[in-house]
Amino acid sequence: MIASQRNGPAPLDLDAVRASLSGSGRMLPAAGYADESVLEWERRVLFAGGWVCVGRSAEVAEPRSRRAVKVGDDSVLLVRDEQGVLHGFFNVCRHRGHELLACGASTTGRFITCPYHSWVFDLDGSLHKVPHEHRDAFASKDELSLTSARVAEWHGFVLVNVDGVAPPVERYTAGLDDILRPYELDRLVVAASHSYELRANWKLAVENYQECYHCSTIHPELCRVSPPDSGSNYCPDGLWVGGSMELVEGAQTMSLDGLSGSEPMRAIAGTLRRAVQYVQLWPNLLISAHPDYVMIHTLEPLAADRTHVVCEWLFPPEVVGRADFDPAYAVDFWDLTNRQDWAACEAVQRGVTSRGYRPGPFSPENEDATFQAVAVVARAYLDGRLPESTTAAMPTR
Repeated sequence: MIASQRNGPAPLDLDAVRASLSGSGRMLPAAGYADESVLEWERRVLFAGGWVCVGRSAEVAEPRSRRAVKVGDDSVLLVRDEQGVLHGFFNVCRHRGHELLACGASTTGRFITCPYHSWVFDLDGSLHKVPHEHRDAFASKDELSLTSARVAEWHGFVLVNVDGVAPPVERYTAGLDDILRPYELDRLVVAASHSYELRANWKLAVENYQECYHCSTIHPELCRVSPPDSGSNYCPDGLWVGGSMELVEGAQTMSLDGLSGSEPMRAIAGTLRRAVQYVQLWPNLLISAHPDYVMIHTLEPLAADRTHVVCEWLFPPEVVGRADFDPAYAVDFWDLTNRQDWAACEAVQRGVTSRGYRPGPFSPENEDATFQAVAVVARAYLDGRLPESTTAAMPTR
């Protein structure tokens, strides 16, 4: 764990940021969606300062497995040791600073070997050995261990906090664990995955995700299986935003015909068989939990106006193992819906760069969760750090 660097407010008009917290809320100033210097600040404060989802535990499931991931403005090496414990180390050798593994790459092995000068580290990060020529250059190997980075496993996801000062995961996710527990996310497996490059700022995808005010306009297929005005939003104790929607009578899940190609998951009963949960764990994990499957989005900002989105569909292992199982009923529905959303977000991205852009007010009935999401960002812009919770970010009335 390392100490957090002190961060000042974001590099944009702070009076305009404060205006986004007034009344029923409104969008952020244009620079928040279009300025590269603001994105760099977000990488340092919102991403490096939060618990970022970097994938599923299954991607580093086996002992001796390793994977290098980008987190905010840094890079972390995930390592599963011989006992199955997950470790995080900054992806940098203690000798000359060479990265230990290219970001996005995975490997396995008994030791971590730097590809530059062949320094070798154990899976717990301690220095194991150095080339013969270097053996007398230092007194103790103990002071040359890899630098630890903060990692946690949560519902089958790997979360990383690189600045070392985010609240404990249990505080960060307060209230969300109870909502997600019946879906048993930690035992689900990925049955399908799509990758998208969205020509819009990452926050526009978040803002769009948090409301269905737009659904009757651009999602006719969704409205046939779930009324856009159904459900309600949560008042989170942790740093997350979300709510639920209901299925129409006769619909079993979110699909083009409302029918499921599976059955409700084993712990889903009662009203949960009629509900779909939509939650965002700050900053980059979106979880859409259905009675029979869970869809997740992970967001990675590539530029102020470009976002890489990975969408995955998770099912119980016993369902995926069936010879006749086909996740297409869920994938086809959400691929269509995703593309409708991306087109809308890209149109908004073009709009916020117009000379005529003026942030408009949110609807208190239909965009309250969007206001919560914007409030988290606005508070961080003003304070130079993420708020303690989503509720704490909201203005006092």
